[in-house]
Amino acid sequence: MISESRCPVEDGELQVRRGGEGPVLLLIAGGTGSGDAYRALAKHLYEHFTVVTYDRRGHFASTDTTTGPVPVSLQADDALAVLNHVTAVPAQVFGSSAGALIGLDLVARHPDSVTTLVAHEPPAVHLMPDASGWLDAAAEQVRLARSGDLIGAVTRFADAIAGAALPNLPNIRLPHEADWIRLFDRELTPFFDYLPDLRALRRASTEILPVAGEGSRGRYHYQPAKILALELGLPFTETPGAHLAPQRNPAKFAAALRDLLTPDTV
Repeated sequence: MISESRCPVEDGELQVRRGGEGPVLLLIAGGTGSGDAYRALAKHLYEHFTVVTYDRRGHFASTDTTTGPVPVSLQADDALAVLNHVTAVPAQVFGSSAGALIGLDLVARHPDSVTTLVAHEPPAVHLMPDASGWLDAAAEQVRLARSGDLIGAVTRFADAIAGAALPNLPNIRLPHEADWIRLFDRELTPFFDYLPDLRALRRASTEILPVAGEGSRGRYHYQPAKILALELGLPFTETPGAHLAPQRNPAKFAAALRDLLTPDTV
């Protein structure tokens, strides 16, 4: 049975969903911030975990009264608020893409709230030797979206992600336009500008597991996870599928995720 609740946060309110039984596992969404992006994945995890998802601030059923760029630190504060909303003890966390960046900031500043973090393909491009090219690409996507060419921005965004390219249709209708506009206008630059606090992550008691999909090899989401593992002196693990495996291959990805999480809490 799925239950829904509202979690108050600074300058907003988050829509939270939970289901299943067992220790709490928080799933942090990337992309346009919908907790429902993990609906299929969550179903495969309910037997082992109380799975918690939420819509990121300002997306879908969550609200946000702020203006201007949304810093990663504020997104991480929201994740902490959700954890405090659903449990009184430290929990396990999974984040993919931008959700992995949020998870890393959460652990860097609030390590006692997270026992294990699985960081799936965080786009921490500042860790990469060719960071400037990816920052320029993100800036161009933002420019296109702000100039009214939202399809152009989304197409470039998707083309860089393994398995996410849009179909070549002349009259494609983009769903959830408002959420895409928010991503490009207020969130994409802060995400790409974010550099994980390596010193704080090295000190954290949290078990951090940087992972990337085997189908993402050669793409920019894959390399930061490997570099992060190297910088932190941690193992790097390949998971099934590519960047969107949690959505497109939920059964196989859920099995891999269960294998990664702390055995004595599953």
